[in-house]
Amino acid sequence: MHEVDAAIFTRHYYGHCLRCDFCGDACCTHGVDVSVVERDRILARADELAALVALPRERWFVAAVTPDADFPGGAATRTAVVDGACVFLRRDGRGCLIHGALLAAGEDYHALKPIVSTLFPVTFGGGALLCSEELYDGSLVCAGEGPTAYEMARSELAYYFGPELVTELDAHARAIATASTT
Repeated sequence: MHEVDAAIFTRHYYGHCLRCDFCGDACCTHGVDVSVVERDRILARADELAALVALPRERWFVAAVTPDADFPGGAATRTAVVDGACVFLRRDGRGCLIHGALLAAGEDYHALKPIVSTLFPVTFGGGALLCSEELYDGSLVCAGEGPTAYEMARSELAYYFGPELVTELDAHARAIATASTT
């Protein structure tokens, strides 16, 4: 990352997703971008996940693959949308099947859960960190009150991009907070 949109420090949302009782997992209605590396990792563990996902593994991802230098492997696809939601959305409860399955197995969810899903509503593109479209345009059901997008994504950003980036982002967050109070 070589650029950051200041909106990640100023846009707010509820942020505590599984404590929410008003969204109905609305952010999962479109599926999610997945690097080809992440897709292949998920498919390598398809036998474990198959009992949880209603569709056969051949239908978990859309067929189109788009070159994208920001993604591991240099290309991305998307999870399929079935009955109005991501194929990996729990239908008998809340949240991501992948995330839940790994936690239940005592594993780190980062091993399989797509980075775009984990960081949401912070995202990346063109070498920049920025807010998702839904947070910009106000269509994210939980937008408005709560922590900033950066505050909620901070630990995930540290996981994926390292503590050096987070130290730099913390300085930006402080500068923006100071500027807004003066």
